[in-house]
Formats: sequence, C-alpha cells, structure tokens
Amino acid sequence: MKTFALKGNLLYTAGPSRLESFQDHYLVCEDGHVAGIFDTLPARYAGIAVEDSSGALIVPGMTDLHVHAPQYAFRGLGMDMELLDWLRAYTFPEESRYGDMVYAEKAYGVFVDDLKHSTATRACIFATIHPDTTLLLMRMLEKTGLVTKVGKVNMDANSPDDYVETTADSLAATVAWIRQSLSAFRYVSPILTPRFVPSCSAALMAGLGRLQGEYGLPVQSHLSENPGEVDWVKALFPDSTCYGDVYDRFGLFGSGGPTVMAHCVYSSDAEIKLLRERGVFVAHCPQSNVNLSSGIAPVRKYLENGLSVGLGSDIAGGYSLSGFRAVADAVSVSRLYWRLVDDGCKPLTLPEAFYLATKGGGAFFGKVGSFEAGYEFDALVLDDTLWPSLRPLAPEKRLERLVYLGDDRCIRQKYVQGRKIFG
Repeated sequence: MKTFALKGNLLYTAGPSRLESFQDHYLVCEDGHVAGIFDTLPARYAGIAVEDSSGALIVPGMTDLHVHAPQYAFRGLGMDMELLDWLRAYTFPEESRYGDMVYAEKAYGVFVDDLKHSTATRACIFATIHPDTTLLLMRMLEKTGLVTKVGKVNMDANSPDDYVETTADSLAATVAWIRQSLSAFRYVSPILTPRFVPSCSAALMAGLGRLQGEYGLPVQSHLSENPGEVDWVKALFPDSTCYGDVYDRFGLFGSGGPTVMAHCVYSSDAEIKLLRERGVFVAHCPQSNVNLSSGIAPVRKYLENGLSVGLGSDIAGGYSLSGFRAVADAVSVSRLYWRLVDDGCKPLTLPEAFYLATKGGGAFFGKVGSFEAGYEFDALVLDDTLWPSLRPLAPEKRLERLVYLGDDRCIRQKYVQGRKIFG
C-alpha cells in the first residue's frame, strides 16, 4: 500500500480529557496506518504524494457502534412512542419485509449509500432474521470499503407471527450464514446478534453461545434500555442477578469474545461490575434514548468505572446517521442527567464525547479512532465554510461549532485503512 500524507488542521483525542490539535501539519499514512504527525515532512518521506487540505479540519473517522440497517426506511416515524409499542407498530412490520429480495435491495441501497457518505468509517450493524438479504447487505457494504460487522438477527420468542423463527431454524440459518460470510469479504465480517433477551428463548441463546465458542465471533445486542423491558427480562428469568447476567450465563457477554451492548440506561451496580469484568462495550445512543422516552444513560459513571464506551446512532430509534449529532446529543443529555438526576455526575465535555465517537468506539475494532502512530488510518477531511464565522476561530473551536451547526455535507474526503472512500 502506498505512503502518502494529508496536510491540514489535525484534531484527535488520545484520551478523553482534551483535543490534540496540530495546525497546518502533515499526517502520514504508511501501509494503511498512521506513521506520524509532522510540521514538515522528514527526508524519508521526500517525494510522497500529499493531499493538500490546508485550512480544512482533519479528524479520525467515527464508529457507529449500534445501527439497524432495515430501520433506515422509516427513520423519523413514531418518535412519540415508547420502545416496546414502537417495536410492535413500526419495527417488526418493516423488518418482516426484508424477506423480499427486491425490496431489501432497494431499501438497503439507500442506507448503504448514506452510510458511505456519513461520518462513520466503522459500524456494527443489525440486519434482520433473513439470511439471504443479510448477505445482500454485506455484499453492498463491501463495495463501499467501510469496515463493518453485520449480524443476522435471531428471535424465536415473543415476536409477531410473521416475523419469528423456530429455535432450530434460527440456529441452522445462522450456521449457514456464518459459513457463507466468514471468509467471503475483506472489509465486512459477521457478528452474532440475539435481538434482545425477550425475543430469544433460553434454548436459542444457549445455541448461539455454542456458536460463539465454535467460531469466535463477536456479539451485539441490547441491554437495559427501557424500564418495561428490564421488568420483562426479570419476569422471564427471575433467578437472574441482572439483565446482563442472562446473556452471561449463555456465554454471550464478553467471556468468549468481543461484545457490544446498546443503551445500558438502567444498568444496576451489579450489571456495571459485570460489564467491566467481561470487557463488554457500551454503545451509548443518546438520540434514541430521548426519542423513545427510555431515559439517559449515566455515561460519566461508566467512564469512572472503567467501562469501554462508544456512540451509536441506533437508527431508527435515532433518526440521524451523523456522528456530529451523536456527539452533540451525548453532551446535551449528560447535562440533563447532571441537572435533573444526579448533580454528582459531571456532564460530558465536548472532547470526551468526541473521544467516544472516535477512539472510544473505535477500540471495538482494534487500534482505531486516533492519529497516534500505529493506529489504522481512518480520517475525515472536513470543510466548514458552509457555516462561515464572523471572527477567526482556533481549529478546536471550529470543530466544536461544526459538531453543533454542521452536518455530513462538510465531509470533503473520507479514508478507511488508508484507502480513499470518496473525495
């Protein structure tokens, strides 16, 4: 892979406390990884190609740790409902349509194109229970060059009659899908996806746990999102110590491989302890949690307890794929939590929320989301001239302003693993 450099105003977070800023510097990519940041190019890089974006902001690509591809078609609808009612009224009827290959190709085409042009360079994605159209989605994503993990959804209980599997069929279809997808793609890989505890029988989760052990796949699901959902899980598994304990007893909570759980709005102290011990990632989805009246996750508490946390759009509980919007919402809801729930839980700063969107969530994919040497070269070149300022602003302030005022139209170029995706 070629060596090249981007030149511009570089911003990233090595840790959550502050933004690192290098004005008018070179960011060198070597073999798909960050080689270093330089004010002038060293002699060893003489003659390499330089993409001169002087004046632009250059930031790490963002990771969307939780997004439902089939829900993109109805984003922005039902935002006055709570989770369980919304699932019945909108989500399950829409997802059941993805057994139709023609419909799936049209709908996934819109999602994939918009994801390609969004802030996301990495994503963890839910599909549906249908293995054929899940493979279709994976083939479409592969063409974008984005690095993604895609899951065939599993659900055999407490589900609509027209959108449910038998336990045996779910496991058999999942095995066939894993074998078809495991080595078929360069940039897309499978992730085990029990939808959430209420829709998965103990037999299904036990089977998925065995598959996790056999294939070593990562896992994604939902955890402690809504009070009614948490109560439902307790009724289904009354001997569990917490919601997360149900996944854990079946080997689906980090003991066998990387795991990401979305939401964690109502995680108890016991659950937080289990999340930390198992190294489970939390996908914080602030926009969705507000839209569906779920609540506010205490992200500051999670960070102080040493949990790994990133951000998710949770389309279509959330309605925007933009990582900028997720960063702004994460700050805003943390301030409400501090003001209305616990004044000892400090709000997130903008650098902290930006860290969650980049290095925090990127860690699920490895050394991703930073411009530190050795990290994979994921980068966004941003043009903020669509939102002119009446006075000069430092790069840090320009980024802050873009987070709140801008949108994904500002992305001039996008790189993943050193490969230019567009621009």
